[in-house]
Amino acid sequence: MWSSYVVTLVFMWITAAVLAEICSALPLSGSIYIWAAESAGPKYARFVGIVVAWWTCTAWMTFAAGNCQTTANYIVSQLAVWELDFPGGIGNHNIKWRALIWAISEGLLVVTIALNHLPPRWYSKVFKLSLGLMMLDFFLCMIWLPIGVSKTYGFRSAKDAFTMTYNGTGAPPGWNWILSFLFTAGTLTGFDAAGHIAEETKNASVVAARGIFLSAIATGVCGFATTILFLFCTPDLETVFTLAAPQPFVQIYALALGRGPSIFMTVLAVIGLIMNTSIAIVAASRLIFAVARDGVLPGHKWISHVTHDGQPRHAVLIMWFFGAALLCTILPSSVAFTSLVSAGGVPTIAAYGLISLLRLTCTPNQFQTSKYKLGKMAKPFYASAAVFNALIFAVMISPFFFPVTAETFNFAGVIFGAVTIFAVITWWFTPPERWLRTELVNAARQGADGY
Repeated sequence: MWSSYVVTLVFMWITAAVLAEICSALPLSGSIYIWAAESAGPKYARFVGIVVAWWTCTAWMTFAAGNCQTTANYIVSQLAVWELDFPGGIGNHNIKWRALIWAISEGLLVVTIALNHLPPRWYSKVFKLSLGLMMLDFFLCMIWLPIGVSKTYGFRSAKDAFTMTYNGTGAPPGWNWILSFLFTAGTLTGFDAAGHIAEETKNASVVAARGIFLSAIATGVCGFATTILFLFCTPDLETVFTLAAPQPFVQIYALALGRGPSIFMTVLAVIGLIMNTSIAIVAASRLIFAVARDGVLPGHKWISHVTHDGQPRHAVLIMWFFGAALLCTILPSSVAFTSLVSAGGVPTIAAYGLISLLRLTCTPNQFQTSKYKLGKMAKPFYASAAVFNALIFAVMISPFFFPVTAETFNFAGVIFGAVTIFAVITWWFTPPERWLRTELVNAARQGADGY
């Protein structure tokens, strides 16, 4: 795990640098699909822009739903900690258990959507509270958890932490290791969010672009530290295999700290995840608003409506409708959670890779007004980001368990394929004068190039 995280750090930071460069030149709401369109050049701008717009909207709406299920997993894991009986048993094999997680997830989605209806002046307080909770959780894990482990079951040896492997997927050893990128890349996806609110950011060509890169750095450093921590603090494999909770961290807290403290850590994680999801919805709703404003989505006039204080409330509601429907996949599938995580990541990773590829092949010398130009490292960065994100794309649509059955099928590829088809249909039936007219594409590019 640690080795794949190191690889991910390097290449995701390169990807963040590529996006920061173009964000500085084009600091617009809707950001990533505009970046993709402009990177493709005038001939393919409309097609690429519409496809990436659909990808990105799907990714961010799916991400919100996946986060709600993650939060639900934390809550229900306390049943395993306190050894409470549940009809049919605790586990995704049980339809009643999946129904419980689904119901809680839907309720959490309502809460996170409701937070987006707070007055705009409260948003900064929500952001600060969310950051404070994340840092408190991080430092408690870094300090309190090791102390608890040292007093209970003890640390794993350095040899076990850094060299032990386990194949629980049934895949060949090489691909089993590559599948670990599902976790490592998943924690380092979404740093483009700073660009989605660029039009509401002062000095966006500097601040939004810097936010993209620094968020990737901060997430990577903290994520790697947490990975090393849990490699040493996780119990032996025999004990791990007895943990029946859908979120094993909760049971690890209970083993190391005790049942009571595990409740505190769970509550902290749940509140933090709710706040984080609400913030993600803020960024995503601005993206959906921008896409609808430009006439891409069905019902775009209604979706792009804003309130008297400039808030895209209808875009927020669309996130609720879509997320609520997507969470229903929990009911028939035992691997819905991993499918949701992948479905949220696949379109974003595809967009990252496509933008990098287009910058390398179509517009390598454009966007000269960027305040974060990559200079001589530009083409190596473009190529590296394109190749690495192609690998992560393959991981996220891959089966997670072999042999593949109906119950373990990964729906991420199906969701991505369906969204891409809808995007192509939208491109085919959307007249050029309604969205990204050639003269607008050229004007934006000339502005980014300083003409």
